[in-house]
Amino acid sequence: MLLSELFKALGDDNRIRILNILRYDELCVCDIEEILQITQSNASRHLNKLKNTELITFRKKSQWVYYRLNEKFINENQLLIVYLEEKFNKSKQLAKDINSMREYKEKGLGCEVLAQKALKI
Repeated sequence: MLLSELFKALGDDNRIRILNILRYDELCVCDIEEILQITQSNASRHLNKLKNTELITFRKKSQWVYYRLNEKFINENQLLIVYLEEKFNKSKQLAKDINSMREYKEKGLGCEVLAQKALKI
């Protein structure tokens, strides 16, 4: 991966917000939409950019795709990760996103749970 591509991927507020919440948990695109209050197309576009630069990885479970930080990237870029985490921890918006994620999780929400509830209706 080119260094310029990495910094382009880090050069967007929504991608930074996504990386921030993925530090704490693996999430489906619909979870990311709800937590960050962004559209599905916007979330998917940013997730693709992060995937293409190998900042995140994914796994499929039925019809859902779960995203998480790429462990290989983390291990190979420890100094960058430490720097980013330090900056993430100082941001009011990113702290708000973490609180939104925690509230979302505490309510037991998630793609699979919401789909099961919809089937029961």
